[in-house]
Amino acid sequence: MSYTQESAETLALTALGWLAGNEDLLPVFMGASGLSEDDLRARAADPEFLGAVLDFLMMDDAWVMQFCDETATAYAAPGQARAALPGGEQVHWT
Repeated sequence: MSYTQESAETLALTALGWLAGNEDLLPVFMGASGLSEDDLRARAADPEFLGAVLDFLMMDDAWVMQFCDETATAYAAPGQARAALPGGEQVHWT
């Protein structure tokens, strides 16, 4: 599936909601990002922040699999959605 920025933001918001409901991962995300709960709410509409949410999720294959299994999302979807958000462009070094 090819993601538009809007559909990528929707998937990232789903991931953010999933993280918010995950008692084990939410503190890890909060600690890694340095954000407060108020910051999370305030930045939820920011495409760059949503890209960071997907970056965090994709740090561990087990997290991706758990998210995808629990939300009926294809395993490749987080990476595809990330590519459609700011900062997700693939860099070609050649």
